[in-house]
Formats: sequence, C-alpha cells, structure tokens
Amino acid sequence: MKKLSLFAIVIILISIASCKKDDIANESPFNKSYNAWISYKGSVNNSYNYTINNGSVFGYGTETKIEVSNGKIISRDFTATQLRRDGTNNRDIVANWHEETSSLNTHGDQGAQLLTLDDVYMKARTIWLKADTKNNDIYFEARNNGMISNCGYVPKGCQDDCFTGISISAISAL
Repeated sequence: MKKLSLFAIVIILISIASCKKDDIANESPFNKSYNAWISYKGSVNNSYNYTINNGSVFGYGTETKIEVSNGKIISRDFTATQLRRDGTNNRDIVANWHEETSSLNTHGDQGAQLLTLDDVYMKARTIWLKADTKNNDIYFEARNNGMISNCGYVPKGCQDDCFTGISISAISAL
C-alpha cells in the first residue's frame, strides 16, 4: 500500500512539473512582454521615458514623450504635425509644448494620457486585449526589446483611423 501511495505522489509531482514547463512554453506574447518590462523596470530603477505616436491617414500625426522618474511621471512633451499638401512629404508643426510636474495635464485632450508603463500594461490587459473579438481585430506587438510597442483593437470593417489603443515607438532609460 505504501508503494502505491509513493507511486501516486511521484506521478502527481511529474504532472505538476510538466504543467509548469508547458505553461512556460505556451506563455502568451503579452506575458513575455510584461516579464520583459518588469525586468527592464528593475534595471533602470523605474526611471525611463517612452514615446507614443498617433497618425491619421489624412496626414495629421502626433508624438508624445512621457518621462518617469522612480515610478512618477515628471514631464510630458507633445508635438503635432500636418503633412503638407504640396507633394513634398514635408510636415509642418501645428502644436508643440512641454509640461513639467507642476503643469502636467494642462493641455486638455492634446497629447497621450499620463500613464506610466505599469498603467499601460494594466490597460492593455484589462481593456485593449479584452475587446470583443466578434466585432474587433485585436493587436499586440512587442518590438521595444520585448516590451510593448503596439496594443489595441480596430472594429472589423473600419477603414480609416479606427485604432483604439497605444503605439509606442521607443522606451529608454533616463
């Protein structure tokens, strides 16, 4: 009887060990990216900046750079450009501003939301990646050294400027 119990315990332990190995092998792109973020965040003492880009098929584009020190947002820079209609592919700056800690969020709806990358990952997990797949195409990419670069959704059949989410072109240490 003791041999049977010991055998059952060994089988259970092997099953548990193999499940953990399978979980690692089947780790989602989001989880891999989140783990890369946690590692990076620790290596830079939670002090970094990241750049969010938005663009329209109609030539308008924005870039917002958010700076975070020790987990707190300390500045936000914004530039908006419009493509010239003269065939040169040149852009004109139509808005440009900088906010410091004391003036954060003073430019209304201009610029990306004031989010740390922890906030971005939370929003990705709970909102953008949870969009209804019947009605939306969902996207996730991690091109910033394994960290989030694109996450959001587009309603199926939408033609122009329908992306809800975030596009991050760069993440770097302070």
